[in-house]
Amino acid sequence: MTTNRPIAAIVLAAGKGTRMKSDLHKVLHPIASRPMLMHLMASVDELSPAKKVVIVGDKADQLEAALAGSAELAVQDPQLGTGHAVQQAEAALAGFDGDVLILYGDVPFVPAATMQAMVDRLNADDAPAVVVLAFEPADAQQYGRVITAKDSQGGDRVTKMVEHKDATAAERAVRLCNSGLMAAKSKDLFALLARVTDDNAAKEYYLVDIVNIANADGRHSAVVITDPFDVAGINSRGELAAMEGEWQARRRVQAMADGASLIAPDTVWFAWDTRLGRDVLVEPNVFFGPGVSVADGVRIRANSHIEGTSIGAGCEIGPFARLRPGTVLEENAKVGNFVETKKAHLGKGAKANHLTYLGDATVGAGANIGAGTITCNYDGYFKYQTVIGDNAFIGSNSALVAPVKIGRDAIVAAGSAVTRDVADGELRLVRGEQLVKPGWADRFHDAMRKKKAAEKKK
Repeated sequence: MTTNRPIAAIVLAAGKGTRMKSDLHKVLHPIASRPMLMHLMASVDELSPAKKVVIVGDKADQLEAALAGSAELAVQDPQLGTGHAVQQAEAALAGFDGDVLILYGDVPFVPAATMQAMVDRLNADDAPAVVVLAFEPADAQQYGRVITAKDSQGGDRVTKMVEHKDATAAERAVRLCNSGLMAAKSKDLFALLARVTDDNAAKEYYLVDIVNIANADGRHSAVVITDPFDVAGINSRGELAAMEGEWQARRRVQAMADGASLIAPDTVWFAWDTRLGRDVLVEPNVFFGPGVSVADGVRIRANSHIEGTSIGAGCEIGPFARLRPGTVLEENAKVGNFVETKKAHLGKGAKANHLTYLGDATVGAGANIGAGTITCNYDGYFKYQTVIGDNAFIGSNSALVAPVKIGRDAIVAAGSAVTRDVADGELRLVRGEQLVKPGWADRFHDAMRKKKAAEKKK
């Protein structure tokens, strides 16, 4: 069942994140080159929510900048627990009549399907007051526990929610743990929160108490169980690294299942939006930054770094290539070892095989860029374009000083510094005159040897 009721999401992100020891807000630390909060917000957006409210506190200005108006902000100050945090969204949701998801900014990988399952369970025929998202970790650690019992239909109902520090030994033996994520109807949520007290060991207003209050009223709450990965929270740099590693491991498996070959999977690093076609071969130690799209049949050789790049079918990259944002390679283009590109468009079959920098450049189909060539695109104040025509040949160790245009089928001789346009089919040779002085080197060496011998005798 999928309900058509409007959905609101409350995202808790007011914590100080002290364990991160960072000037950057905890939920803005990236995984797969994307802030963890934005992973979560993207999943929320798949449900087309009517409202999104992010609870902020410490470093609120950073969150405001990152969200850029995509969600309302509500401030929690002072911070008196999770229940108190959710209460801060009440004004933003005034007049909202729908279902509310309660999420955490440092729990970034909750699938949209899991959120939808929570909402669907909330609207099931037995009408639970609250839906709790639970999981069964290998090690329950300090998680709060979800105590359940079978109802008359054989389903699981939550009989008690208890924080670890307040749990009995028997309750701590229960493996079903509380993720902290919940769903409730807006008409129920804030009425239940208003009755929560701080009568507990931490003197905080616990969100989980709304389940216990609903139970005391004779209502019941339901549980949805998910994969521990989906609700893994991140509180330290160690946990951030572990989550990055787990995300990357899953992405590598997906890439190979989709038809790419990774020779050494553990050495390949993806961004959140990397797209690989079929029969792509990725050699060891390749890093994908954001914004990379790779078509079918591409070979990416070892030790290459690629971001913000579109790679056409049949291209070959590297080894040791760096493709920077704005790079576009058309079908069968080749970028070889120690070549760097930035805002460069290489046409079909164009080649830059070694030791080259192409910035702010358009390279025509079939053109050949010789080793050591650079486009001199920056004068210290502005960037300029270099345009190289179809089938042009640029000799090794050439400097193309932009703005400049090299015509179709033109040849630039090796070692040239080109400052003016080269016409179609033209040869351009720009070198200093070579002087020849016969016997000069022999006389020089004789003089230096005699001088050195004289120095030794002193």
